[in-house]
Amino acid sequence: MDVYEAVASRRAVRAFSDEPVPADTLRRVLVAAARAPSSGNLQPWHLYVVTGAPLAELKRHATARALAGDPGDEREYPMYPDDLTSPYQERFYSAATQRYRALGIERDDPARPRKIAALNSDAFGAPVVLFCYLDRAMGPGQWGDAGMYLQTVMLLLRAEGLHSCPQVMWTMYRRTVSQAVGAGDGLLLFCGVSVGFERDGAPQPRIGRAPLTETVTFVGQ
Repeated sequence: MDVYEAVASRRAVRAFSDEPVPADTLRRVLVAAARAPSSGNLQPWHLYVVTGAPLAELKRHATARALAGDPGDEREYPMYPDDLTSPYQERFYSAATQRYRALGIERDDPARPRKIAALNSDAFGAPVVLFCYLDRAMGPGQWGDAGMYLQTVMLLLRAEGLHSCPQVMWTMYRRTVSQAVGAGDGLLLFCGVSVGFERDGAPQPRIGRAPLTETVTFVGQ
């Protein structure tokens, strides 16, 4: 798979099969992903790879919290700005509607928040979840590094025939996650990334992207 194909076929999959992901494949991906850009070569990320019984237990605890209507742990950083303006608000609502309608959850469903939280806390059935942490001493530049690292991981997973779904939602249950993986107080949970093979017959919504003219300005052309 070439780079363009990996980029084009990468999407946030929300329906995974229970087929195990070979440990050797994960190691190969993570060794290669270490070459991702990192300002000053700080490599500020720390990844916990959770599978098997520990992941099942973590999912059980997180899903119990979700179904109980637990609002989650206090936020250490906002998922989104408090007041999204145009065009960001329209993009957000359009994507959310398409995404969860494909999973059978309509916007006017009164149980929508709990259903969404429960699907997320089960990692959409994925057999592997990567939890990415940053040292609390790191700043915005290192958060950018972590994003580039995770994108590299996700593209390499595509090269291996795997899919992924980045989930900032795990920060809602950051205390549960940190207890499960043994992360110290000096680390901040950035996000989780669910990993696995896509389930046969799963809905495949393809969320659109803004046209180039909205997001790119050519200077000197």
